Amino acid sequence: MTKKELTPEMMVEVAAKGLQEKKGHNIISIDLRGVSGAFTDFFVICHGGSGRQIDALADSVENEMRLGLNEKATHREGNDVSEWILLDYYNIIVHIFSESKREFYNLEDLWGDGKIKKYE
Repeated sequence: MTKKELTPEMMVEVAAKGLQEKKGHNIISIDLRGVSGAFTDFFVICHGGSGRQIDALADSVENEMRLGLNEKATHREGNDVSEWILLDYYNIIVHIFSESKREFYNLEDLWGDGKIKKYE
């Protein structure tokens, strides 16, 4: 697959798979392409039950993206406390929160004009 064939939707599905592999909680994607002021095409959001799980979720996404799509995050942020890890892939941004941080930042409502998809 060439970079030209790679779509943001494909990236979202692979990132969600990585989160599912490590039992991420309440996994969703938000399509932001029609939202004014959006700086990326999609957010992928979930939360973990512990700092260790949050780290494992981020590692799983990075592994799936690298192996499945030959993509590497341009930026990884938040490793020091594992309450919120952000993985930036330009077209998609993956947010992995602790439950309390997810409730506090409430990105689902903040970007609620986007189209939300839930994953089992």
